[in-house]
Amino acid sequence: MTDQIRDGKTAPPPRGGAYQNVLVAILFAAFGFVFFDRLALDYLSPFFKDELGINNTMLGLLGGIPALTWALSGLFIGVLSDKLDRRKPLLVIMVLAFSCFSALSGLVGGIASLLLVRAMMGIAEGGVLPISQTLVLYSSSEKRRGLNMGLVQGSSDGLLGGVVGPIVTVSMAEAWGWRSAFLFTIVPGLIITLLILFLVKELRLKTTAEATAAPGEEHIAAPTSSIPIEERPATFGAALRNRNVILCVVLAVFFITWFITTQTFAPVYLAEVKGFDAGQIQLVLSGIGLGWVLWGAFVPAFSDRLGRRTTIIIFAFIATLAPLAIIWVDSPGWLFATVILTYTGMGCFALYMATIPAETVSPRIVGSILGLIMGVGEIGGGFIAPAICGVIADNAGLDATFLMCCAASLVVFGLAFFLRETSPRVARRHDHQPEGALR
Repeated sequence: MTDQIRDGKTAPPPRGGAYQNVLVAILFAAFGFVFFDRLALDYLSPFFKDELGINNTMLGLLGGIPALTWALSGLFIGVLSDKLDRRKPLLVIMVLAFSCFSALSGLVGGIASLLLVRAMMGIAEGGVLPISQTLVLYSSSEKRRGLNMGLVQGSSDGLLGGVVGPIVTVSMAEAWGWRSAFLFTIVPGLIITLLILFLVKELRLKTTAEATAAPGEEHIAAPTSSIPIEERPATFGAALRNRNVILCVVLAVFFITWFITTQTFAPVYLAEVKGFDAGQIQLVLSGIGLGWVLWGAFVPAFSDRLGRRTTIIIFAFIATLAPLAIIWVDSPGWLFATVILTYTGMGCFALYMATIPAETVSPRIVGSILGLIMGVGEIGGGFIAPAICGVIADNAGLDATFLMCCAASLVVFGLAFFLRETSPRVARRHDHQPEGALR
């Protein structure tokens, strides 16, 4: 539970080897459980919608409120972690807090109290991702950087939120009522908190004892990248003018629109428009989750070899087919298979939210920039877009919301062509030696 101190400095956590596997496994569980909590609302909406008197506009707001508070919290915690140079204590507090607020969702009496509790849950969850990805970045070997960051951000939320989530929450709702599914969430939250407390090592970038640092010198190792170190912005203001950072922020808005809107309205669409029963809805949502898990790992691993930019271009285009499949495919079995094959966008999330920015900016501001990209993306794509789509659904029908998701993914596809490649392996293939110390 304590971190090694050497000559007044905190020894860096191990890089690569067994520790990266332990760290990725724990943070996989932590961020996956974040999405289990967050998406539980979507899966349970058919069960509580009538009881609480909620229409599609309110449902969109319920999906958007946690995104807004998540966004603001993520930006604040990302900056705070860089300023304090502390990450583990913040992570412990946030995991414990969001577990408690998620459980309280099962005790609400109406729409107002549910909105309040979900807003507080978003505040607690917001900082988990920027801190987790910073920890993963500095403990991953170069050849597994994209894969590890993809497992934490892409596969974890897919497995626990997309596959396990609908099975557990829908089954509990049918057996004991929808409130029981929310109350259950406190148990795994406590277990994950203890694992972080005892097994995750603190990362202190500003006071890390590195063998390569001169006596008395503050040394922060930079990850290898095709972008030279002197071209990586070292201040928040400079990063806001960087092409990759700007593009990643915009990609986040549109890809989160694709994701949150699909997740928010898919259960209701399948129930009300297609007339699927609970078991059929569970099957299709699990298909989305399986695609999420598979592509969440495969796409970032693919980027380690082919390059970050090319990977986003390919899989953003494929992702445009997922919302169209929900509209056009009427067989639950065929829809299950189709969404597995087309739900590729989730694999791109770790690239534009974590890997590309981490390989673009100075280590001194990595947490801040990850929080910025996630924050703006959540406000635009996770808060504003679902609210707009809820109004559109009430006035033009639910089909229109999925067409909007398709358009959002096409925007990502087009903008990705303008990204600057950051992959160190791609640089070596072009006879350019990548710069940085984290290999």
